[in-house]
Amino acid sequence: MQANVRVFALLNFSRHFNLAAWVWGQRGKVTGCPGITCSACRPGSCLQAAWLGINIFLFVYYFLMFDMDEKFYYTREILGSALAWARASAKCLNFNSMLILLPVCRNLLSFLRGTCLLCRRTMRKQLDHNLTFHKLVAYMLALMTAVHTIAHLFNLERYNDSQQAADGSLSSVLSDLHQDGSDKWLNPIHSNSTTPAYVTFTSIPGLTGVIITVALILMVTSSMEFIRRSYFEVFWYTHHLFIIYFAGLVIHGIAGLVRGQTEESLKKYSPQRCAQYLVYRDGRSTHHHCKEPEFGGIPTESWKWVLAPILLYVFERILRFWRSRQRVVITKVVTHPSKVLELQMHKKGFNMEVGQYIFINCPSISLLEWHPFTLTSAPEDNFFSVHIRAAGDWTENVIDAFQQQKPKIPRIEVDGPFGTASEDVFQYEVAMLIGAGIGVTPFASVLKSIWYKFQHADQSLKTKKIYFYWLCRDTGAFAWFNDLLVSLEQEMEESGKAGFLNYRLFLTGWDNSIAGHAVLNFDTVTDVVTGLKQKTSFGRPMWSNEFSAVATAHPKSVVGVFLCGPEALAKSLQKCCHQYSRLDPRKVKFYFNKENF
Repeated sequence: MQANVRVFALLNFSRHFNLAAWVWGQRGKVTGCPGITCSACRPGSCLQAAWLGINIFLFVYYFLMFDMDEKFYYTREILGSALAWARASAKCLNFNSMLILLPVCRNLLSFLRGTCLLCRRTMRKQLDHNLTFHKLVAYMLALMTAVHTIAHLFNLERYNDSQQAADGSLSSVLSDLHQDGSDKWLNPIHSNSTTPAYVTFTSIPGLTGVIITVALILMVTSSMEFIRRSYFEVFWYTHHLFIIYFAGLVIHGIAGLVRGQTEESLKKYSPQRCAQYLVYRDGRSTHHHCKEPEFGGIPTESWKWVLAPILLYVFERILRFWRSRQRVVITKVVTHPSKVLELQMHKKGFNMEVGQYIFINCPSISLLEWHPFTLTSAPEDNFFSVHIRAAGDWTENVIDAFQQQKPKIPRIEVDGPFGTASEDVFQYEVAMLIGAGIGVTPFASVLKSIWYKFQHADQSLKTKKIYFYWLCRDTGAFAWFNDLLVSLEQEMEESGKAGFLNYRLFLTGWDNSIAGHAVLNFDTVTDVVTGLKQKTSFGRPMWSNEFSAVATAHPKSVVGVFLCGPEALAKSLQKCCHQYSRLDPRKVKFYFNKENF
């Protein structure tokens, strides 16, 4: 009867988990997207659904096993259902700990992005969601850590209560078994004077559990958007607590405090047959077929889950360290308006593609801090460059150091390049590039590469049309790549492809004097704000109108939408991609791509 109740309860539990998974899978369908395919609407949802499904399977499977397995019959007599909750969450912790490092193995992702096996667009787009997946895995780790910790707090209390009890109950008898110094005991609390707190802070599982939990809390809380943006150093240093986390995880279960009946004892003395006799004569059965059961610890398995990812990550770090130690020559330093610094550099063996990014370290400012920057140069350039905008203590210190150049130009270390979604720009027939402020940098690389391709009459260019949108708060920002846009205008006119690039500049912050001056000089050949032939628009784009115009102009094309900008803008663009894509494969489809560092 008790077994049937457990089965019914767990099946009901599993049904609720399946409902949660179904709701997760429906997230992309409630946004009003008319007939969108998985790859066009939510490219990362397939991977997320598979990951969630595996977590649900692991949790339910091991919950049932520890709640039903005869091996843990006696353990359940003391701990109840808390045993299953603790062990099921532990399996999910192992699984997610195995995954957490993989999305930040940037060399691995760049390698996979470049292999022939993953050349399909939908497969490559999965790699662009590496940080989103990393965060989801971290949230699952936090959730399962909470479940695991709470369950074991109940377990410790029940172990203590069973040890203290003197009522002759089965749990009390089990707690007294093999307390003569042998290692076949079931209850880890061997004395009435021992408290759960003492076991927590003196046993290997308890102490490592506390350390792991504290490290995880610090890593998760310091990853909040506000802290990461305003106090990057805090985020950077606390994230390296992952070393302590994995060290603690590997040795956490080595003591085997949670135990089950040994296989040999189970074969001879089944608990279904012998449990009732244990309560006689202080645990010594008078039944000739039943003797005292013997117990052994559950073998630690965490190292089996995380060994391969840890080795892979160590190799990744060694490779990045070796590459970062190679000499970087700074060939040119340019100071742009709005406190933006351009560094042009050269490094032996450095090869890049459009839209890629690098990590930069300035040892004179911080030996450990590495910050990502998109490359603004083209693969055809004989140098590589980045634009650094003042956006925190580190970037401000770097800009000040290069402006002062005392006593000499600071030394720079570079790691990379690494691949991003913008690498795929030339894989689309039509591309929409949207940059917000300094977010224009990956598209500067794209536009420079286009300029070179026009100069050399490159016939292999698949892209037929590019729409470029640049949103800036102040007029000075447009000077960053003003020369590039002027050169592009001239080159396209001379090559007879004036319609290849359609670019729009939007000034989102202005005063009345700027607007009035622009109105008075509207009929001039060049724009009074930028000096370009294309007039500057004031305000923000009406994205529905822009997408509608592109869909009308290219009714049968695959359009790649690329953004480097804030999350709020990403949501608006993603919604438009959903809205204007069509289910019919012969009609227009918009694929959303966002830069993620």
